[in-house]
Amino acid sequence: MDLVEAISTQRAIRRLRPDPVDDAVVLRIIELALKAPTGGNAQGCEFIVVRSAAVKSALGAQNRRAWAVARRLYRLRARGADAGKIIDAVSWQADHWDEIPVLVVACLRGVPWPVPWLYRASRYGSVYPAVQNLLLAARAEGLGATLTTLPLWNRRAVRRILRVPRDVEPVACIPLGWPLGRYGPTTRKPVGSVTHLDAYGNRPWGQS
Repeated sequence: MDLVEAISTQRAIRRLRPDPVDDAVVLRIIELALKAPTGGNAQGCEFIVVRSAAVKSALGAQNRRAWAVARRLYRLRARGADAGKIIDAVSWQADHWDEIPVLVVACLRGVPWPVPWLYRASRYGSVYPAVQNLLLAARAEGLGATLTTLPLWNRRAVRRILRVPRDVEPVACIPLGWPLGRYGPTTRKPVGSVTHLDAYGNRPWGQS
């Protein structure tokens, strides 16, 4: 698929069919994810592919607990016609979590520094480009996918479920499957309304 088309039509696909996804497809997607740059070329990204019904169910329970809290917070701050659609989609995913054919949990090797504000941008800048590559590769394969962190809110439980060692940090969960919905085109804000020149608030290309 043309890269511009993949970027322009990518959207969060949460409603997935239970049909199986071949290992070859999943590994091809992960291989493309690994092409993303990492700080110092450390290549610290690792991925856990979850197919076990028991493991999926355990992560699904964590997802539902987190969504029960996040849904209330989202309702307080969400505005616009899309808010209800997003809540419905995330709720549908939570209710059908055990039917998702495969989950990919993106992880980053290394122990986080004890002072979070000193490392977040640098540390996670070495994993989220790979996650975006994975999402685009899934789009190119025709798979539905979305990035969620809800199942990972309880880090202690997730480490136990996935047997993740202390020197590896789970940072994102990507449910994968053949979509019930459809991809883009997506609707986004005009580029000039969110692009500033030299200082925040100076928007010569759009709304000021």
